[in-house]
Amino acid sequence: MLKIVAALLLMWVAPALAQGGDPCTGQQFLSQPRPEGSCNFRPTVYPAPDQTMHALVFPVGMDLNASPDIESRVVMRNTDGKLLTSKDFSSPNGTNGFYVARAKWSPDSQFLVFSMSSSGGHSPWSFPTWVFSRDKRVIVSLNDMIDKPTLSDDFEFTGPHTIKAMTWKATGSETQVPIILDLAEAMSKPPPRAKK
Repeated sequence: MLKIVAALLLMWVAPALAQGGDPCTGQQFLSQPRPEGSCNFRPTVYPAPDQTMHALVFPVGMDLNASPDIESRVVMRNTDGKLLTSKDFSSPNGTNGFYVARAKWSPDSQFLVFSMSSSGGHSPWSFPTWVFSRDKRVIVSLNDMIDKPTLSDDFEFTGPHTIKAMTWKATGSETQVPIILDLAEAMSKPPPRAKK
C-alpha cells in the first residue's frame, strides 16, 4: 500500500518538478493540481534581534492548483508561546489575498515590518507593507501611515526604528521617491481615519 501511495504522489509531483518547480514551495500556480495532503505546512520563523519574541508566517493557500504558501497568515508570539496578535491575508478562493514577500525586524526589536505581494498577480506595482508594534501589539498598514502605496517589496532600516521604502512622488505621478519614516513617532499618532 505504501508503494502505491508513493507512486501516486510521484506521479502528481513529478510534472511540477520537471518544470523546475516544487509544488510545495514558492508562490506559483501549477499546471496540474497537487495531490491532497501532498505538502507539509510549516511556518517561516522571524525571531526578534533580542530573542524575546518572534513572528511566524504560515502558508494559508489551500488551492491544490497552487503551491500551498501562495497566501499568508502572520502570527506574533513571545518566547513563552503567548499569542500577541495575528493577521490573516488569505482569500476564500486563494487568488485575491497576499503573501509575505519580505520581513525584517527593526534593530531595536520594537517593530516587525513585512511587505506583501498579491497572490493573484493583481496590482503588480504595489507591495502593501505592514508594521507590527511590540508596544501596542497591533499590526497596522504602513501605506495608511504614509497615505501612499509602497512600490517595492524591498525596504531597509536606517536607524533603530526608522524605515526607508519607495513610493510615488505625488498622486498621479510616475516618479518614485524614497520615504523615510520613524515608526515610533508614526505609531504615537492617532490612526488615520478610514477613507470614504
